[in-house]
Amino acid sequence: MKARIAVLPGDGIGPEVMPQALQALETIAKQFGHSFTFTHADVGGAAIDKTGRPLPDETLKLARESDAILLGAVGGYKWEGLAYDVRPERALLGLREQLGLFANLRPAKLYPMLADASTLKAEVITGTDLLVVRELTGGIYFGKPKGIEKTADGERGVNTEVYTTPEIVRIAKVAFEAARKRRKKVMSVDKANVLESSELWRRVVIGVAKDYPDVELSHLYVDNCAMQLIRNPRQFDVLVTTNLFGDILSDEAAMLTGSIGMLPSASIGSTVGMYEPIHGSAPDIAGKDLANPIATIASAAMMLSYSFNLDKEAAAIDRAILRVLEQGYRTKDIASSKTSPPERMVGTKEMGRLICQELGKA
Repeated sequence: MKARIAVLPGDGIGPEVMPQALQALETIAKQFGHSFTFTHADVGGAAIDKTGRPLPDETLKLARESDAILLGAVGGYKWEGLAYDVRPERALLGLREQLGLFANLRPAKLYPMLADASTLKAEVITGTDLLVVRELTGGIYFGKPKGIEKTADGERGVNTEVYTTPEIVRIAKVAFEAARKRRKKVMSVDKANVLESSELWRRVVIGVAKDYPDVELSHLYVDNCAMQLIRNPRQFDVLVTTNLFGDILSDEAAMLTGSIGMLPSASIGSTVGMYEPIHGSAPDIAGKDLANPIATIASAAMMLSYSFNLDKEAAAIDRAILRVLEQGYRTKDIASSKTSPPERMVGTKEMGRLICQELGKA
């Protein structure tokens, strides 16, 4: 097949991990007879430095005209003093909103050989394999009114949590459909004991569940869910939740896998999907060849599966990652002194090369 992929490296470690994912995609294309066209564009802080805007019109146009988007990371200390409406993170919100990407899929699966890399006990996290389905274009990040205003005794900051029935229905359907391909369990996470928006969320999700009698539905308040993720992560299959809660819980789930550098994500909902690691720009290690490229490479694998229905190709990347880890290769973030055989420490580029090497063997 032929596919046009918009490549948005972004900021921090984004430009370092992105080439590793593109290298993997090129290897896949060669092996399976596909043709991928990569077109680069600026986004986030890099775009601000060049154009004064985090999401230039040309970048948005490219995204709309592409078959899929691969994004590295946005943000960094350099741009923290800017007004909120022009900060690098607005590029992500803008892409999600403009492209109708309402569903964010964040898998958290522990590779057995990385159990000791987590700060949690191996016996607690072994067997973890869950999927966070996060609503992406509603909730407190987009609700109005919002802003900071002057008051008689200082200032007042406002953000509004808003959800409508159609928004909840469509994200719930994504979760139930995903569960049907997994272990057929959905955990809906809310704060219905306090928030009216969550009361509506729970009621609507229960209604959608009637169309999926083969899927078991349960509910947790978000504070309890945060605790249960640490206490017994194996109990979860698919978690579906709001924009804010999903943002927090998926990062927490990342630590179950040993490092946030291991987790990919897919943002879907329209004809163009966007795929990115969830680790952020990590400016403190940018340019040092320390970043873990696995999350970005795994995001490329999700792109192959979700946007192009190339499941065999996606599985080949997943197997290559597994084989490299089985051989003891580690970036700094997933290193552990307890590993046997002894670990082989590598940098960003070498980890990418090793994974592509394994792909080549396949």
